[in-house]
Amino acid sequence: MAVLTGGRGPQSRLAQPTMVRYLGLFGSACCALDAVLFGAPTWIRRGVSVMSILRGPDGILIMLLWIAGLTALCAAWWYGRHLTVSRRWILVTAALWIIPMLAVPPLASRDMYAYACQGSLFDAGFNPSVVGISAQPCPWLDSVSLVWRDTPTPYGPLWIMLSGLAAAFGSQAVALAIFRVYAVLGMIALAGVVPVLARRVGVAPDRALWLVVCCPIVAVHVIGGGHNDALTMALLLAGLALIAGRRAPAGSSGAGPVPQPAGSPAAAGPQAGATAEDWQRAGLSGAGPQAGATAEDWQRAGLSGAGPQAGATAEDWQRAGLSGAGPQAGATAEDRQRAGLSGAGPQAGATARDRQRAGLSGAGPQAVAKARDRPVGWLVAGGALVGMAIAVKTTVGVVLPFAALLAAGGLWPGRAGWSRFLGRGGAVIGGALAALLLLSVISGLGLGWALALSGAGESRSWTSPSTAVGIAINAAAKWFGVHLDVVPAMRLVALALMLVALVVVWWRFRRGDPLHGGALACLVVIFCAPITQPWYLFWVLTLLAVTTSRTRWLQIAIIAGMFLILPNGDGAWKPLQVPFAFLVTGLVGWVLWRAVRWLREPVPVLAAVP
Repeated sequence: MAVLTGGRGPQSRLAQPTMVRYLGLFGSACCALDAVLFGAPTWIRRGVSVMSILRGPDGILIMLLWIAGLTALCAAWWYGRHLTVSRRWILVTAALWIIPMLAVPPLASRDMYAYACQGSLFDAGFNPSVVGISAQPCPWLDSVSLVWRDTPTPYGPLWIMLSGLAAAFGSQAVALAIFRVYAVLGMIALAGVVPVLARRVGVAPDRALWLVVCCPIVAVHVIGGGHNDALTMALLLAGLALIAGRRAPAGSSGAGPVPQPAGSPAAAGPQAGATAEDWQRAGLSGAGPQAGATAEDWQRAGLSGAGPQAGATAEDWQRAGLSGAGPQAGATAEDRQRAGLSGAGPQAGATARDRQRAGLSGAGPQAVAKARDRPVGWLVAGGALVGMAIAVKTTVGVVLPFAALLAAGGLWPGRAGWSRFLGRGGAVIGGALAALLLLSVISGLGLGWALALSGAGESRSWTSPSTAVGIAINAAAKWFGVHLDVVPAMRLVALALMLVALVVVWWRFRRGDPLHGGALACLVVIFCAPITQPWYLFWVLTLLAVTTSRTRWLQIAIIAGMFLILPNGDGAWKPLQVPFAFLVTGLVGWVLWRAVRWLREPVPVLAAVP
């Protein structure tokens, strides 16, 4: 049996496996029925709002099904975190929630129609990265949202070729079915790769699997909406799994292990079993502090001469941050508090939190967990898969620098640290760039796709923070009789802030958990983008699920985002755009304040800084 962690579940029927499974199935069935009643048909409905739906045929039934379905899916996912179930149970449950969505019209989005026309454009010899689908024109142009008709596609060459394959049959229905197949294959791949990556970084595999494959975004948006996010994240996580060469040792409590670089003392535990190679990696001359350590060894380790095992002076322990006795024997509660441990010390009984506070990556120093570096060929292959993910959805390119950190075990000071990062991280980046160049050549699209990221620039919605700030300023100016349009300016400011924020996040996580850093980088992109969709949070979720970081805040955001869109793909709160724009503007202010506080907090480190 596998354990899904997440705290104590409520003592109610919602905490029972059968109830969770069939509550989610009920929610999925409700949403699937709504896709038939009021999904995104081949024609475009104009002026859709909650009130217009309620006034129309079956309006009350449509809204009741939508609200009940989303609520049931979200509640099942939320309470499922507390269950003790097998991995097979998780996979069967996810499949049951997906099945109702396989043969319904597009749900909560019209993007599949745009994919089909972009594929048709590619098949006709045009470059969708340069011209909009109206240039052909696409035979199914009337099905595509107006904003995408004259806008180049923002996707990469691999997705454009896959879209061309789907459209090559000349049938819109066949094309839509193939996009659904792509989404299902992406979820199958994610179901396989998430546990693998989770094990390699020391995270509970089943917790990660539940968070990803049973997320309500999957049934409603990934499968129902036919989006390419599952395929993108499957390729990305597969690449990261190849790059992450170290497995958590047996008995590890779950803190994410990171391959330790040369110069990092955490690469080998000084307590016992450290080999000469371990000590060389730690920057010592050959003998561990147990016996035979030279004065030079102890100076490098920051001690005055004697190891903590025996004969340590008060000055040694002060430098080590202890009051007098080492954690090996006789350590007082005060010693352990100063060492940042919760009680037992890293020798015995240390929890994942103890090791995180101590700056250790997973198993603790009891059993030496040597970094099992992947050969360079594996790193290149992993980088190529990351490049293929970028060739589907270019925005996940922000994860590539963190993949380089994962390969090198972080960026550590000194010549050895930089050499390791440039060598191993460079192999990952080189593999990604090679894959992107190869796909660009094979597709015949060149590199124009890299610049086609301004899609849907004419769309304005309060769900994009930068757009919301502009809308709020415009509305406030009208109160004083001034007519402004600062939305374009706010989007430019957000773009500049995004570039700065990405650099800051990377630098702060250069010795921390690169997967956590990559998740935050995706969140930065979503927050600063000119258009934001609820399913974008799936990128953040899949990365954060394979870390030891808390995901409660993200789960709440995902659940809230599920209720932002109507079953036909229109925004549910468009009539309240201005009030919500002011609300999001307040959120932006809080995020900026919290970011400043975060910058003042200690830099997250998974291993002791040499």
